[in-house]
Amino acid sequence: MRRLLLTPMQRWLHFDWCRNWEAWTDDEWCVGRRLCGIQLPEEMSAEELSKELQREQEESLKRPAEGNGDLGEDGHLDKRLKQSPSKESLTDVKKFPKRKVVLLMAYSGKGYHGMQRNVGSSQFKTIEDELVTALVKSGCIPENHGADMKKMSFQRCARTDKGVSAAGQIVSLKLWLIDGILDKINSHLPSQMKVLGLKRVTGGFNSKNKCDARTYSYMMPTIAFAPKELDVLDNGFRMDEGTLQMVNRLLCRFKGTHNFHNYTSQKGPRDPSARRYIMEMECGKPFVRQGLEFAVIQVKGQSFMMHQIRKMIGLVIAVVKGYATVNIQDRSWGEEKVDIPKVPGLGLVLEKVHFEKYDKRFGGDGVHEPLDWTQEADKIAAFKEEHIYPTIVQTELEEKSMLNWMKTLPIHDFEATATGLQEHKGRTVVSGVLIIAQKE
Repeated sequence: MRRLLLTPMQRWLHFDWCRNWEAWTDDEWCVGRRLCGIQLPEEMSAEELSKELQREQEESLKRPAEGNGDLGEDGHLDKRLKQSPSKESLTDVKKFPKRKVVLLMAYSGKGYHGMQRNVGSSQFKTIEDELVTALVKSGCIPENHGADMKKMSFQRCARTDKGVSAAGQIVSLKLWLIDGILDKINSHLPSQMKVLGLKRVTGGFNSKNKCDARTYSYMMPTIAFAPKELDVLDNGFRMDEGTLQMVNRLLCRFKGTHNFHNYTSQKGPRDPSARRYIMEMECGKPFVRQGLEFAVIQVKGQSFMMHQIRKMIGLVIAVVKGYATVNIQDRSWGEEKVDIPKVPGLGLVLEKVHFEKYDKRFGGDGVHEPLDWTQEADKIAAFKEEHIYPTIVQTELEEKSMLNWMKTLPIHDFEATATGLQEHKGRTVVSGVLIIAQKE
């Protein structure tokens, strides 16, 4: 502890009792061993604090509990005796301090209501529910941090929706760096979820705010790009090169900055937050899984709104199949309201998050690691092949989510005006019901 003598001016102002103000700690400007008759404790290390708590606990056990023997001079219970330190508090002191880290997560979203946890609600199970439970059971965080995630500065990089999977989700938080931390956390996680990596970051790091871009993929059966008359699940269908080129031309038009208010909900055309920047968007070569042909669309953007990617792909499918014209994209970026279909969430996967600015500033400072997960690439690929891709393929074959969604395309009116959109949608649905009734 560093001791500094008071200046003559301080002594002159405070007279005789200023002489008791003589100790200043390094971390706090807390003065004096005795101030107005109140004893001030000196700063103690974690080890000293642990010993002090242990000593007080032993004394409290020896002290006879009779009458008001535990009362202080003022007739109130001694604060030190109101709650004796538990074994958990002593353990917490020994493990202090926690460190700011990021965790690399991969998970299959089937059966979960998204990423974000709803504290106090057990009705809908989320990815964060499983993660927090595993962190508590493995001894990485105290139990009370699970109820109040702000205590560990928890922040997810991307809030994936219901059924959406991830191969490169990043969460930032403060925890105790225990031995064998990854193995211990994973031992308490279900098989469809795994923590693949951990890295130390700066104390003020926030995975959401520090993220420069996010890359998503959407795995879908190519039958979605077939002509209208082939809207029947045909495992023998194969997308030709001409159709693939047309799809990529339409996807490429999304690149750049546009107003995507029509691609989400509760956003007006003049809301600045509806403007988003798309860096890359492309459909890869098709491949066959269990006799059904699939293709993967990858999109990289600065950030995305709820349902934005699913609606972007839905509009492209509508154009390729002939339900909408190409100019619908340009109209959708204007102020008018445009009816845009939303593909199922089954095939959507958060592939990677990017921290270029953070890596440039801190990645080479010799203290912090760049947030590059190249060494974990094999683990990521293996997890996708074992848990994500098989789930998407099998669920599509069993539930036919894309086929059922394609049946809803005819009820969308892409030429509806902004004022008459809702009325027209209502009439279209009614008309569809009448047509079905006539056919029956």
